[in-house]
Amino acid sequence: MTFADALSLGRVSNLPTVWTNMLTGVVLAGASLDDPRAWLLLIALTFFYVAGMYLNDAFDADIDAVERPERPVPAGRVSRRTVFAAGYTMLAVAIALMAAAGSIGATGPWPALAGLALAGVILFYDWHHKRNPLSPVVMGISRMLVYICAGLVFVVPPPVLLVVAAVVLLCYLIGLTYVAKQENLGRVRNMWPLVFLAVPALYGAMLATHASWTWIFWVAFIGWVLVALFYLRRRNPGDIPRAVVSLIAGISLLDAVLIAGAGATGYAMLAVIGFLLTLTLQRFIAGT
Repeated sequence: MTFADALSLGRVSNLPTVWTNMLTGVVLAGASLDDPRAWLLLIALTFFYVAGMYLNDAFDADIDAVERPERPVPAGRVSRRTVFAAGYTMLAVAIALMAAAGSIGATGPWPALAGLALAGVILFYDWHHKRNPLSPVVMGISRMLVYICAGLVFVVPPPVLLVVAAVVLLCYLIGLTYVAKQENLGRVRNMWPLVFLAVPALYGAMLATHASWTWIFWVAFIGWVLVALFYLRRRNPGDIPRAVVSLIAGISLLDAVLIAGAGATGYAMLAVIGFLLTLTLQRFIAGT
C-alpha cells in the first residue's frame, strides 16, 4: 500500500471535521484542550474515523468495482483483506485509547462503552448502508456519538447542552448523507430530507440571540450551506459531489456556531480553521 493510497482510503481530507467535533464535545462538557485526556481523545477519534473509511472501502469493494473502479481496492493496488485488517486494528486501538482516557479521569468505563457503541455504529453503517434507506440516520448517529464520546471522557452524565448539540449535528448529517448517497446518480431525486438542514440553522439563530459574536459564525454557516444548496439546484456535471464536499466541510462551521454559543469564541475560531483546512485538503485528497 502506497502512502497516497493510505490517505485516499482514509479520506483524511475530512479529518479536521472530526477534530472540530471533538473540540465541540470538549467545550460543551466544560473542559479544555489543556487537559491531557483531550489529546488521547483526539487520537482515538482519528482512529475511529480512519477505520470507518477503510472498512467502508473494504465492504464496498464489489460495488466500487463498478461505480468507482479507480479506488485502491478495486484497482488492485491494495488487497481487501489488508484493508479489513487495518480497519479492525484501528477500531481496537481507538477503543483502548478511550478506556485509557476514562481511567485517567473519574469517568471510569463510560468512555470505553461509548467507544464500543461508536465502533458498532461504524461497522453497521459500513456493512449495510448501500441499500438501507435509514443509512443517513445511522451516519448521523456515528457523528452524534463523537460528541457523546468527547463529553463522557470528562463528565458523566453528559450535559444537556451537549446532548442537544448532538441532536442538532444528527439532523445536519442526515441531510448531508442523503445527498452523498446519490452522488453517483448525478441528481437528487427528492429534496425533502434537506429540511433536516433547517434544524441547525434555527438552533444556531437561537444561540446567536443569547451569545455575543455567535451571529458571525452563524452567518458564515448559513452562507456556506446556501452555496452547497446552489450546487444542488444548478445540477451541472460535478455539482452533486461539489455539494457533498461543501456540506462535509460545513460540519466544522456548525461546530464553530455551537462552540461560540457556549461562549468560547477562541475555540470557535479553531473550528473555522478546521473548516478552511478541510477545504484545502479536499483539493488534494477526495473527500467522498
